[in-house]
Amino acid sequence: MDYVNIGNVKIQKTAVLAPMAGVCDRAQRVLCREFGASLVFGEMASSMGLVYSDKKTAALLTSQKDEKPFAAQIFGNKPDFMAKAAEIVATYKPDIIDINSGCPMPKVTGNGGGSALLKDPKLLGEIVGAVVKAVEIPVTVKIRSGWDENSINAVETAKICEANGASAVTVHARTREQFYTGSADWNIIAQVKKAVKIPVIGNGDVTSGEKCRLMYERTGCDLVMIGRAAWGAPWIFGEICGTSGTPFPTLDERLEIMARHVELLIADKGERIAMKQARAHIAKYLRGLRGAAVFRNKCSNLTTKEDFLNLVETINTEYKI
Repeated sequence: MDYVNIGNVKIQKTAVLAPMAGVCDRAQRVLCREFGASLVFGEMASSMGLVYSDKKTAALLTSQKDEKPFAAQIFGNKPDFMAKAAEIVATYKPDIIDINSGCPMPKVTGNGGGSALLKDPKLLGEIVGAVVKAVEIPVTVKIRSGWDENSINAVETAKICEANGASAVTVHARTREQFYTGSADWNIIAQVKKAVKIPVIGNGDVTSGEKCRLMYERTGCDLVMIGRAAWGAPWIFGEICGTSGTPFPTLDERLEIMARHVELLIADKGERIAMKQARAHIAKYLRGLRGAAVFRNKCSNLTTKEDFLNLVETINTEYKI
């Protein structure tokens, strides 16, 4: 097994779970680790929220032994606040702190955070430098190709991150204007890899073990990051690691994994909150099933574990007819 070192953190060269807001909570992270994800990222936390002691923001930073190695992610556009936030994050003992300069959502970019920082690489560099000085654990940065097709600057941005002490950089090979549409340009990842000496993590359009292999091959990246393809399909890491016999679980296996996810959510958040949040996860697990649209509609009414078990029974009955 090959490994990559991000600072003092040794990571298997398989695939890592991307930080996805509203998706990568403890339940998702644990499942992906069980299937072989070599590193998991938490949901992004606001630097302002952390500094001003917002409890909901702080809750995003908690991790346990079965999620390790774990990277906590923060966002913001003020170096001093990001440094203070990083100091707070460090008390939760993540293995890595990641700076988000890739989120395309208007509520983040509108305040100068996320991928808006791609328009000001100098400021991003100052943020990276401030965070690196504030903590003793590795600091990484997640970027995109650029703000739009007329401002592709991933190579420049990655070099600035490296010069300011970043231990690795993740490149989502889409622009901010693309959001999650169109195709990822893996050539950008290859260009960044050639330009910097720190590890480069490639992200974008990896939806199978074969595509993971191709990204490694075509870009030379040090690690591959998987996001949306792992939502409702954590077994993709098993396919990549060779621990799953097939990339497509049987119906029984899929329902069993889905039930495990719900149990983890309930254990972590309590039944009421867990079932509300489970609706979107369950809908993803049901992708591709015959009659999936009908089953997904039922997800919006799930309020108890019993509701979920009834849905599973309905699916089983439908498939036995």
